[in-house]
Amino acid sequence: MKPTGTVRRSSGITRRLDELGRVTVPKSIRRSLRIRDGDALEIFTGHDGEIIFKKYSPIGELTSFAEEYAETLYKTCGLSVLICDRDGVIAAAGVSPRKEYLDRSLTEELETLMEKRSLYILRDGSEKVIAVQGTTAHVSCAMPILAEGDIVGAVVSLTGEKADRPLSGDTESKLIQTAAAFLGKNLES
Repeated sequence: MKPTGTVRRSSGITRRLDELGRVTVPKSIRRSLRIRDGDALEIFTGHDGEIIFKKYSPIGELTSFAEEYAETLYKTCGLSVLICDRDGVIAAAGVSPRKEYLDRSLTEELETLMEKRSLYILRDGSEKVIAVQGTTAHVSCAMPILAEGDIVGAVVSLTGEKADRPLSGDTESKLIQTAAAFLGKNLES
């Protein structure tokens, strides 16, 4: 049941369907779009008979809610907060300008923190982790968002050049853990 072949055209890579209707997304495309094994893809049809694959972000469905949650944490507690999916920032509050963070890619270091599936707290003497590529604020506290056992994102509080750290570490960590758990539960229901 192998695909019947690969054909290259000047407009890009072309793949044939196999007998079961499957198509393989080339490794170079998966790598450049940061598509990992097991990631979900949405499938759309276009106007001219196109079939469009889009990387699916479960937490992306909660963008409006995530924005409100981040804004509430900032207004009530003074926390600079990012809410991320696996690849980028979907909500930001307490950072200026916000456009420097929204829809920007996460750093590999933050992705590694997420993969650990546990709370991260910046400790004195530990190496600082920049959260978003091209920015200077670093992670003060981060908690992965888990839904049905899968990592779907993270809630991150920031400290550094454009973010303040107004709370005690224990209060900050409890707020970040609560936000991550709450968002994860909303994805499951």
